Amino acid sequence: MTSSSFDLRANLSTVRQAAEQMRASAHASAQCSAALHAMGKAIAHHQDDILEANTLDLEISRDMAIPELVVEWLKLTPERVQTAAQIFQRLSMLGATLPSAIADNGSCVAYNTRPVGIVGFIYEAFPDLGAIAAALSIRTGNALVLKGGSEASRTNQIITSILQGTLEEVGLPTALIFPIESTEISRIDLAQCPDIDLIIPHGRPSLVAQVVKASSVPVIPSKMGNCYLYWSASGSVDNVYQMIASSHTGTPDAVNRIEKVLVHQAHSENGVTRLWNRLQENGFEIKADEKMGRWRSAATSQEKPIETPTDQEWKTAYLKKTVAFRQVEDSSQAIRWINNHSSGHADSLATADYAESRRFISGCRSASLYINRSPQFVRNAKQTGEIALGASDCKGIGRGLIGITAMQANQRVFHSD
Repeated sequence: MTSSSFDLRANLSTVRQAAEQMRASAHASAQCSAALHAMGKAIAHHQDDILEANTLDLEISRDMAIPELVVEWLKLTPERVQTAAQIFQRLSMLGATLPSAIADNGSCVAYNTRPVGIVGFIYEAFPDLGAIAAALSIRTGNALVLKGGSEASRTNQIITSILQGTLEEVGLPTALIFPIESTEISRIDLAQCPDIDLIIPHGRPSLVAQVVKASSVPVIPSKMGNCYLYWSASGSVDNVYQMIASSHTGTPDAVNRIEKVLVHQAHSENGVTRLWNRLQENGFEIKADEKMGRWRSAATSQEKPIETPTDQEWKTAYLKKTVAFRQVEDSSQAIRWINNHSSGHADSLATADYAESRRFISGCRSASLYINRSPQFVRNAKQTGEIALGASDCKGIGRGLIGITAMQANQRVFHSD
């Protein structure tokens, strides 16, 4: 870590004490529920103040040469603020559970679910995600350290101020939500601090990769884009269109957007180009491999010629309305390609063949699979347990949705009968 007048480890000691104080309370679950309920109301009540700060961040960002994609992530709407407020309210009603089980040999084994401790959330733009991360952390009994980007500094400040003020009102330590506003502490400093128990980075792939590479503590990396769809021989063109189009409608980040489509060689030029034209009419850019090159002239809706993706593009997220198509011989070839090239967090299959769907499920190593349905990501999911910051391809614990289960650790407790 670099030298700094800001004593990160001393501050994290205070954060740790706050988490332990909360968990030691005999009424911890009820206190957390009350805090979450109050936080949700406070976020909704201060919506105009949050949007005003966000407008100032947006104005300043125009002079900072912030990429357009990041500006889109930064720009809050009343709907995004209200979604964050709703997540607090929904999590307030969830409560905490500690599952237990009895071992087969007759000895008693309790399986406890416990907090991981201090969670570090490193993110760029997405000021509402700082609030959602706080909601998930409080619900799971963790403390949260926030390291947001400078482009959202004013919005982040007012959100954390609202949340900390609410914690104080309900009698919980304000250090449970601790923003790192000092510019002396970098993302890498946080990722290498031994007092952090878990790091969750969220943003552009370059940011996430930088944190993952440098981190010396456990990391659950978020992933965006470069999700594959295998359009099998029996798959419907209408279903394929719907799966692709809806996967790009996330607000504001289409985490599970389908950007690559593997097309079974049985599909005709007419069917494929009909799909291309329909996508182009709805603002998509189409790319296609050399095997499909002879069909490109039939896709007349696109003003510029359809390009051939580079080798690197098959492994890279576009993070925009671009979809590349590649022809494959069969499902085995498709599965191998997906396992080697997709981002690995959400891949899909369009088929009318049940046996083929079972082969796809068995063969694909992706964290989440979608059969004949869109992988569209919804942060405020209908099932409370699936409320999430994003999705990860992390191997083992933390794989899939980055939500409640990602912020919990399992503990085995053996005791005599």
